[in-house]
Amino acid sequence: MKSKKETIPDPIPADAPAKKRKVSSGPIRDKARTMNKMIAAVGKVLQKKGYTGLTAPNIAKAAGVDKKLVWTYFGGIDNLVEEYISQKDFFKSTAKSDIDLLLQDPDKLTQYHINQLLQNQFDTLLTNRALQRIIHWEVGESNDILRKIADKREEIGEELFSKTIPSFEHSNVDIRARLALVISGIYYLTLHAKNNGSKFCGIDINTTEGKQRISDAIQELISDAYDKIK
Repeated sequence: MKSKKETIPDPIPADAPAKKRKVSSGPIRDKARTMNKMIAAVGKVLQKKGYTGLTAPNIAKAAGVDKKLVWTYFGGIDNLVEEYISQKDFFKSTAKSDIDLLLQDPDKLTQYHINQLLQNQFDTLLTNRALQRIIHWEVGESNDILRKIADKREEIGEELFSKTIPSFEHSNVDIRARLALVISGIYYLTLHAKNNGSKFCGIDINTTEGKQRISDAIQELISDAYDKIK
């Protein structure tokens, strides 16, 4: 019986180029890592010291970097704070991919899509403490950065309305006003529940049962609007 011949790998030529090692650091990667730390530090300072604590020294200390990098990497404290808020904004971060897909769809937004966006916003605001602080800040004082973010949010809203409004053009349903009440209600109820902790109209949305009641009401209000135009 013949034994199998052992295969011996060819020797590596002496002049063969060495394999490149994966670079885990470098100027570009280090800069991106530092910038992300600084953006995250904005949230830490906001949680600990509030809006008035958002200064370059405080943010730099929380990030463990030199405060000069606030200007070197972001051009100033306002740009850094704006970047943080943009990353936390519901319509520009959490729901961005879903909204982009909806806007690419040639068909109008359906009742299902609108309800899903609102339910997602409700869930996000209930669990995202950073976003709660931003909304609270936005309604509590006048600020150029927050106004800029709010205006961009409105632009996204108008794109969505461009697909929704045609369905209600020849009806007496004011879908803009209806959605304004629903969205503002989501804002207030979540802020009230997480900061005050008490019930609102006898409903505690910190409980599963209370949250479900609001979720059902949101769906009902949207369904009612579409039922009126059938």
